[in-house]
Amino acid sequence: MKLSTKGRYAVMAMADLAVHSAGRPVTLADIATRQEISLSYLEQLFAKLRRGGLVKSVRGPGGGYVLARGADDTRIADIVLAVDEPLKATACADNGGRGCQGNPGRCLTHDLWEALGQHIHLYLNSVSLADVVERRVLTLQGPASVSQAA
Repeated sequence: MKLSTKGRYAVMAMADLAVHSAGRPVTLADIATRQEISLSYLEQLFAKLRRGGLVKSVRGPGGGYVLARGADDTRIADIVLAVDEPLKATACADNGGRGCQGNPGRCLTHDLWEALGQHIHLYLNSVSLADVVERRVLTLQGPASVSQAA
């Protein structure tokens, strides 16, 4: 499963906002420049983030966006879901209540991918925006890296 640019860019932009706002509005133009994301794409994402209650817009001179709640209270899963990024690993289409292959049953691996999607959601829901900007997200290391560190 690969997270699309919508979800990745929304998290990047929210992290940038958390780092650079210090309680003051940040313009999308500034975020676009720092993160190398198209301004028009950011405008679309922030409209969704605002509707999702994750950011507030401030109009007028010195305007821009601020976080609607603290970075500790903003979950990565909320950001991804706000921009309509599904957190599912199954490739099964919605067949009107029928199974994955158009018959009453599910494909053989459906439960595996369904469980993976649930784990992804649980993980992203356990990580706050503050965890990301303060670099508290653990990086999984392979066996070679672990043995070298010991």
